[in-house]
Amino acid sequence: MAQLTNLASEMERQLPAELVEFMQEAGLVAASQGQSLYLVGGVVRDLLLKRTNLDLDLVVTGDAIDLAKKLTNITTSSAKAKITTHPRFRTATLAWDKWRVDLATARSEHYDRPGALPTVHPGNIHLDLLRRDFTINAMAIELVPGRWGEVIDLYGGREDLEKGLLRILHEDSFIDDSTRIWRGLRYEQRLDFKLEPKTLRLLKRDTPMLETISNDRIRHELELILKEEFPEKVIRRADRLKVLPELHPAFKGDAWLARQFKKARQVSAPNPSTSLVRLRSPQVGTSPPSVELYLALLAYRLTEAETEKLISRLRLGKSEARTLRESSSLKARLESLDEPVLQPSCVYALLIDFSPLSIRANYLATDSPAVKKNINLFITKLRNIKPALTGDDLQEMGVTPGPKMKGILHLLLEARLDGEVKDRKGEVGLVEGWMNN
Repeated sequence: MAQLTNLASEMERQLPAELVEFMQEAGLVAASQGQSLYLVGGVVRDLLLKRTNLDLDLVVTGDAIDLAKKLTNITTSSAKAKITTHPRFRTATLAWDKWRVDLATARSEHYDRPGALPTVHPGNIHLDLLRRDFTINAMAIELVPGRWGEVIDLYGGREDLEKGLLRILHEDSFIDDSTRIWRGLRYEQRLDFKLEPKTLRLLKRDTPMLETISNDRIRHELELILKEEFPEKVIRRADRLKVLPELHPAFKGDAWLARQFKKARQVSAPNPSTSLVRLRSPQVGTSPPSVELYLALLAYRLTEAETEKLISRLRLGKSEARTLRESSSLKARLESLDEPVLQPSCVYALLIDFSPLSIRANYLATDSPAVKKNINLFITKLRNIKPALTGDDLQEMGVTPGPKMKGILHLLLEARLDGEVKDRKGEVGLVEGWMNN
């Protein structure tokens, strides 16, 4: 890696012109207020690694909220940028068109106790970089005129980038905020780096400190893992380092899970009616599997009681909790679907009450060809079948609303599912025959 001391040309080459222009204007505004402005964190790391990263974090030696308010009019959007402020942490976010920029006041941090959110105090760029998680994320780029593009690397971040190492900045880093353990595993696997030996030793020492982190923050870290390109790599590494049991003692980061995650990517497609039968390579532009699907596969081998413990541990929302519960319930029904020849109406009855994600999770997890065949039949065909006749049609034919009508509609659905009738005329004839008898 060439030791460039100025990344102005790299910024212009790798970042969208609109974001570069925004930072140039922001640097001018900050300088006019007698302040310094910096691009910091992961985007600096990724500029040096020539990786795409459009998450811009700016740090100002002044009031970030006040600066953000002054910057709302300098975007190229026809409307003012939307501003969101967080006075407790002295931060603000600007959002316009498809862009988002976070601004923070240069600060130092103090942790009253392990796992607590930090108390922040105004500081300088040196203190601000020192509070970060790893040296490779503790670099900055000057944005004010006259120093535009100059690199600030106070803690050896570039050297660690060259060596492919993740190094914390001080011995109590994981104690102060043990979510850095999960972040370290994510960066390690995403970048194909290694935890520096002392950092690895401290990570192992401080893994029990994950118990000090709130359930909401732990859930957030898991969601970030499941948004990685290959989340199974992070989970497998966490299992080997005995970090994974801190999420749930029954979780396994093994070859089975890796296969399921890989299959999830191969069958992932924007169109929910896409056939599940034939696995395929992911196509450019297709959506990756959802966090919810990955989570259902991660939890698939848990018992119902263990699933409930996980839902409580992570404080999952209604949708995620429903997917996990239904996936577990459907797993118990798979034996009924394990028949090579099964009436379509039976397949429909077994699956209709389950959410699409819980069905997809079971499709991926089962090894039974018959189960896969029946689930695929439901997904691609059966779930969309409905009788042509409605309750109003039956009433016109002399059927009284009530249990009898409900029963006839159910029988009509079964007849359509099993191919006994194929159109409205056939349904009318079937109903008339029932009524005559």
